[in-house]
Amino acid sequence: MEHRGMDQVNGAESDCIPEESVVGCILGIAAGDSLGLKSEGLTRQRQAKMFPDTGRQGLLFGKGMISDDTEHTLFTAEALIESGGNPDRFASAMGWKMRLWFLGLPAGIGFATLRSCLKLWLGVSPSKSGVFSAGNGSAMRAPIIGTVYGSSPEKMKKLIEVSTQLTHTDPKALHGSLAAALAAHHSAKTKAEPDFDEYMEELENLIGSDSAEFITLIKKALKSAKSGESVLDYCENNGMKKGVSGYIHHTMQAVLHCWFGNPGDFRTAVTNLIRCGGDTDTTAAILGGIIGAGVGKQGIPPEWLSNIFEFPRNISWMEKLAGNLAYFVSTGQTKPHPAFNPLLIPVRNCLFTTTVLAHGFRRMLPPY
Repeated sequence: MEHRGMDQVNGAESDCIPEESVVGCILGIAAGDSLGLKSEGLTRQRQAKMFPDTGRQGLLFGKGMISDDTEHTLFTAEALIESGGNPDRFASAMGWKMRLWFLGLPAGIGFATLRSCLKLWLGVSPSKSGVFSAGNGSAMRAPIIGTVYGSSPEKMKKLIEVSTQLTHTDPKALHGSLAAALAAHHSAKTKAEPDFDEYMEELENLIGSDSAEFITLIKKALKSAKSGESVLDYCENNGMKKGVSGYIHHTMQAVLHCWFGNPGDFRTAVTNLIRCGGDTDTTAAILGGIIGAGVGKQGIPPEWLSNIFEFPRNISWMEKLAGNLAYFVSTGQTKPHPAFNPLLIPVRNCLFTTTVLAHGFRRMLPPY
């Protein structure tokens, strides 16, 4: 049964976000995540020898899987619906989703997120569960928030603050998450033809004067992309020779450089970023969410979606959840989340962990 959301979202607040933008954001994150996962943690030199074709998944017998990057996006979408977009209720909903997610024994959890989950289970409130870290974990939850609430900057900022503080308290993490959210909004608003100067002006206004270092770095990335410099060369010349690390300043320079250079070309942007090496699943997921919000599902290579092996929350399930979120944001009414069997989550996580471990041992072998 449909019912009114706790905080009705009207057209003036949401601009009636097209469903294709929400679907594109969520599926874009899943596609980027699954594509970058096989190369996660490798230097660009090692990746080039082991996985020269960055345009193919290959974690499980040629298939792709998703990591926590996509999972966090999914329960962020659920929490936005359940909370009615109210920041306080959103914090509570996210806190419980993080706790329950942690019980499923997810693989590859970041250290900051691990500590935050432990603090949540010890009774610490979501507003105080974060740790002082400038990692990129909070930025992976940002594109979907920016896609649906970017037309209301203050509300988007408050929701991003709540999402970021859940795991990361370093202001740098907040600045990077806001940059990702605003990029997704501009991508969705302009259908992959953004005005980057307008984006930079809004970003400066959004994060304030205490982020001068970050703004300088992003302006540098924009200038580089405008000049035609490749993201590989940009990373090589800006402290990321071995790969793009999980440090939020590195992540967002590389992600936004690829968006600046290829705003409507999902395939080129994502594969170019993965070739840079490093934290490839998270960087590709964030970029996929940003560009996906602009190009929609139809702009994502279909084979990248059909080749994802996931259960119980498969691509069809993700698309239904995205449709529910778009419906809520546009009408203020909610629909039940698409159903899945939660008992399959530990089974899936066990398979995923085993696959990741086997993949890790494989990466110790030649070619070197």
